[in-house]
Amino acid sequence: MKQMTMWVWCLAVVTGAPAPRRERVGRDRGERGDVPGWVLVTIMTAGLVTMLWRFAGPQLQQMLSNALAQVSG
Repeated sequence: MKQMTMWVWCLAVVTGAPAPRRERVGRDRGERGDVPGWVLVTIMTAGLVTMLWRFAGPQLQQMLSNALAQVSG
């Protein structure tokens, strides 16, 4: 982490950009996390997998069966 901070600071100096401010990390800021965001990502991922499986399920099963048949001989 310290190397990353030093790298960002050096890049800011070379490019002439203002150095980034250091922020406190952790629970000092009073953040509990983005629970609704994680729930949304989980639900959307489940929906995408369900839709893909609905349309491509038979083809995926056939590909897996063929691959396992070739490996097992």
